[in-house]
Amino acid sequence: MKIIAFGASPSKKSINKKLATYAASLFENAQVEVLDLNEYQMPIFSVDIEAEIGQHELAKAFLAKLASADFLVVSLAENNGNYSAAFKNIFDWCTRIQKEIFQQKPMLLMATSPGGRGGATVLELAKNAFPRFGADIKATFSLPNFNDNFDVVNGMISNPEWDKELKNSIQGI
Repeated sequence: MKIIAFGASPSKKSINKKLATYAASLFENAQVEVLDLNEYQMPIFSVDIEAEIGQHELAKAFLAKLASADFLVVSLAENNGNYSAAFKNIFDWCTRIQKEIFQQKPMLLMATSPGGRGGATVLELAKNAFPRFGADIKATFSLPNFNDNFDVVNGMISNPEWDKELKNSIQGI
């Protein structure tokens, strides 16, 4: 099984990328590829730019990566209760090529944040919206208080209760 995982943030120290990487590592017998959104930087989407340059090659490349997966692990950064601008831009470019960008792939959808809500607002937003764009969401997971509950050095959830919850979610898929 091939897993494509990414944190929907352009931060080089993305806590969501760390969570997605850890979660993807929990799948048995899986080949994991972790995407970096910084490799998909495009101009801010507009119909004017699209008319000028057409479908952006990086959007095509992102869609091809998703197409190569058997399973998606996505952890969303929450910026003011919404997706990060970087992810939303990739999303917008991709939907102009293929509305169902997630291509009916099964997905573990997650979010984390330094705060106590763990990205709950953006997670709920995506949980409701992503199926309209071809996501087959099998489980969701939110990790609150990232800095208190994740061991960055070892790349894993340090809180046993949250770790067990994530592992149970994955087992139930």
